[in-house]
Amino acid sequence: MIRKTLTLAAFAAALATSAFAGDARTGQFTGASNHVTSGSVTVTKDASGYIVQLGPQFFLDGAPDPKVGFGVNGTYVDGTLIGVLQSKTGAQSYRVPAHLNVADFTDVFIWCEKFSVPLGVAQLN
Repeated sequence: MIRKTLTLAAFAAALATSAFAGDARTGQFTGASNHVTSGSVTVTKDASGYIVQLGPQFFLDGAPDPKVGFGVNGTYVDGTLIGVLQSKTGAQSYRVPAHLNVADFTDVFIWCEKFSVPLGVAQLN
């Protein structure tokens, strides 16, 4: 299996423009690496910054070390993990650290850090 990741430096060179107009961006997860991942994701901004919210119907069939991170055009970007997946099912929220510019990313990933593979990807609209 080919590992699709970008370093933050390579990411800057490969970045496709994806404006974040201040409104919520949403997406639907699809599974990856033979995993079942489904449900919605919403990225919103509040007074403290950005929040990634997995919807109440979120589902992951299971994997070791699942985390939430970002990517561009279907490729995970190294250094963008924002938290350990709190639960394999249901609504959950993750605060985006201030050093990450949400407007730079087109996807939210559920990423297995232990094996460096995607478990699910949601393209943001």
